[in-house]
Amino acid sequence: MDIQINYDYRKEDLEKLPLHELTQFVLAREDKPFNTEVSISFVTDEAIAELNERYRHKEGPTDVLSFECDGVDDDLSAMTLAEDPVYELGDVVIAPDVASRQTREFGTTFEEEISLLLVHGLLHLCGYDHIEDDEAEVMEKREAEILEAWSKR
Repeated sequence: MDIQINYDYRKEDLEKLPLHELTQFVLAREDKPFNTEVSISFVTDEAIAELNERYRHKEGPTDVLSFECDGVDDDLSAMTLAEDPVYELGDVVIAPDVASRQTREFGTTFEEEISLLLVHGLLHLCGYDHIEDDEAEVMEKREAEILEAWSKR
């Protein structure tokens, strides 16, 4: 798997976290092929607010955004060889300052909050959503399962 992590902001706080390993863990749990490519970027509140307004038409910063590339409904079962084309899952953008503020609100650590946002963003790229209540239940359950398994590894 090709996991690109862009520490555009707060590199010193983030590069010590096992984000690459967590991303691999999530993608393996979601049965993504070995040739999956994903990027994760950490940006300022201003940068994520601009993306939030441009793509979601919502004002202000949010904690995480996901931008899908290849379709989640693509048949990946045949993608097992090194010469198979890259499966571009998409991009996850996280605002660490929003995550920091949420730690106070939810009583979590910075690492826990960043991990949750990363899992959440990756699950969006894998086809999960939370627009409807029943979808939200499924997605939240999957997040909890993955984070629990991650903590026990």
